Amino acid sequence: MSDIEELHMIHHIEIYVSNLKNSIEFWGWLLEDLGYNVYQNWELGQSWKRDETYIVFVQTEERFLDTPYHRCRVGLNHLAFHARSKQHVDDVTEKLKAMGRTILYEDKHPYAGGENYYAVFFEDPDRMKVELVGP
Repeated sequence: MSDIEELHMIHHIEIYVSNLKNSIEFWGWLLEDLGYNVYQNWELGQSWKRDETYIVFVQTEERFLDTPYHRCRVGLNHLAFHARSKQHVDDVTEKLKAMGRTILYEDKHPYAGGENYYAVFFEDPDRMKVELVGP
């Protein structure tokens, strides 16, 4: 990888969550399915890493839990990940349904992003939108 390419790569993303245990349970299987491995683990957080990029989940302090996350407020709206294939999107969709997770825009699934955009949209335990996009 050239120096220029490295400069444009995300180093890490840190997300504060309302319930670390629930978030680890939810994100763990998904990130590991996408090729991430557990990187760091401590009492109030955990991260997963793939190549040079890692995603961190940290327990929000009690004093900051009074206003819950909402993706339509200022801040992060959603995270979108590449899927390996359309079948991968379908497999993750079935796993999410088996887990009792809501598929967003289900009436248009898997083309909720448009006729040439094969993806599944869903929410994490704090209702942050997550997207898995097929090639």
